[in-house]
Amino acid sequence: MLKRASHLAGRARERIRAAGEADPHGWHRHHADHPDAAPEAGLDDAADEADEADDDVQGAPGPPLGSPEPGAPDLDGPIGPGGVSGPPGDRPPRDRRRPRRPVGDDSVPSGLRTAAAWSWRLIVVLVGAYVLLYAAAYVAVVVVPVIVALLLAALLQPGAAALVRRGWPHALAAFAMLLVGLGVVAGIITLVVNRFIDGFADLSEQVTAGLEQVRDYVVDTFPVTERQLDDAIEQAQGFFTGNSDELASGAIDTAATVGEVFTGIVLALFTLFFFLKDGRSIWLWLVGLFPSDARAYVDEAARRAWRTLISYTRATVIVALVDAIGIGVGLAILGVPLVIPLSALVFLGAFIPIIGSFLAGSVAVLVALVSVGPVKALIALAVVILVMQVEGHILQPLLLGRAVHVHPLAVVLAIASGLLIAGIFGALIAVPIVACANVAGTYLARRNDGPRPPEPRPDRGKPAVGIRG
Repeated sequence: MLKRASHLAGRARERIRAAGEADPHGWHRHHADHPDAAPEAGLDDAADEADEADDDVQGAPGPPLGSPEPGAPDLDGPIGPGGVSGPPGDRPPRDRRRPRRPVGDDSVPSGLRTAAAWSWRLIVVLVGAYVLLYAAAYVAVVVVPVIVALLLAALLQPGAAALVRRGWPHALAAFAMLLVGLGVVAGIITLVVNRFIDGFADLSEQVTAGLEQVRDYVVDTFPVTERQLDDAIEQAQGFFTGNSDELASGAIDTAATVGEVFTGIVLALFTLFFFLKDGRSIWLWLVGLFPSDARAYVDEAARRAWRTLISYTRATVIVALVDAIGIGVGLAILGVPLVIPLSALVFLGAFIPIIGSFLAGSVAVLVALVSVGPVKALIALAVVILVMQVEGHILQPLLLGRAVHVHPLAVVLAIASGLLIAGIFGALIAVPIVACANVAGTYLARRNDGPRPPEPRPDRGKPAVGIRG
């Protein structure tokens, strides 16, 4: 009896193993029905008869020992409908075959399809940017003064805000800061023009003497005779004399440009006043044009860009003053004429980082060369290089810091692109545009990393066009 019980237990374990390897939800009457079951050695007909007798005792053929009964809950896996073990009967069988590719895709590599998808989107973006730049160039008489007013507002707005906090009305604070800005600019222009007029006679004499020294140096050093130099000068004079008509038309164009400049100055001052007075209100109206879910993020990005622009303009003015004073003091010690006009030129050139200071300093060195000789010109060049090194390694990192951190390569590429697109004005605004776009774009790309910014109030904004009831 004990031997028979051991034999039945072994048969049950073997059937459980075979059923688990095949299908846990399938029913196998005998281990030989399973394709992976190996023939059992040592089992005879008596064991088979004992197995049949055991089935008769249970009452009816059933699952192997250890298998779940039909309809029993599945305790180890997902429960189907009705709490019955196994996959639900109404779920269609999964199609494990790979999805069939569209006809014709087999001949196009996936990398080429990805490149094509990126290419046409990039083309659309470039066309949109070109159309935007073309439209801006068409109305440049309006766009340029608005941009200039925005830059000046970034410089004067902190002063106007301070006056408002002291109880001044917005209009009066804006008008006061506008007068301060006009007074500073008018004073600088008057000083530069007067000093240029006073020193022009001395400069002309020094330039004549310097040119004679340069001619003597060229004749002594290079295989060139004085006669050849005189012929070149006469040809240059003949060129200007023979093209008087073109020069006259150029003068007319210059007069038209002067008219446009005057119009732009008036428009810039008018726009600057309202930027100082109603800048926040105007922006609230603009941000109200965006979708409601994006207004908070757009407003926060604009706030950060505006703070960056304020830091940039303030630091640039300080750097320009240091450059102008440093180079001006060096030129004055060397006895170079027109120190104040040259210092003013250096001040304006410093608004174009890296390139502007170098070009303005080169003009100062050339004036020193033709006025006080090559030795002092070399000393003036050393002064310019020293001031530029102080600017690049001390002033800009100290004043701008992390708020306006732009790599020098990005600065040079931005200035070059600005020169190609909009000339000198493009070079002036290229770096602040890149700095503000960098700050705003970085924030928008990581906007979900921090808490949601406060919601703006577009209802407090003043619309550009309104209807009075």
